[in-house]
Amino acid sequence: MSTPIFFDQVYEVIRRVPRGRVTTYGRVAAMLGRPNAARAVGYALRAAGQRRRGDTRTADLPWYRVINSAGRISLPNMRGGADRQAELLRAEGVVVSDDLLIDLSVYLWEGLHPIEIDDILSGRGEP
Repeated sequence: MSTPIFFDQVYEVIRRVPRGRVTTYGRVAAMLGRPNAARAVGYALRAAGQRRRGDTRTADLPWYRVINSAGRISLPNMRGGADRQAELLRAEGVVVSDDLLIDLSVYLWEGLHPIEIDDILSGRGEP
């Protein structure tokens, strides 16, 4: 699987994270059948932040709903930093502590149904 295809699959999963919920880099990677690719999910998000605003693949991407497995915001240099990510999450009703922690027992998204994952992996994944 080539990196551009994987990145597009990452974007499809992240677009489906509901408002007021979060997921982790590792959970996104696992949903896509690549459980050891959490770092690659981070690379995909970084690439999305570097694309032009007119790029339809990333224009509506709720990147801020992805956090690390400890429940912490860990993208300090992306699209305005950790403060911006916390602000966007709080606007959706997610409680973010002063030290940028989110309670995963409350806000973690369950993830996609296997049929939805199959659609994304096969290229039929438009939500």
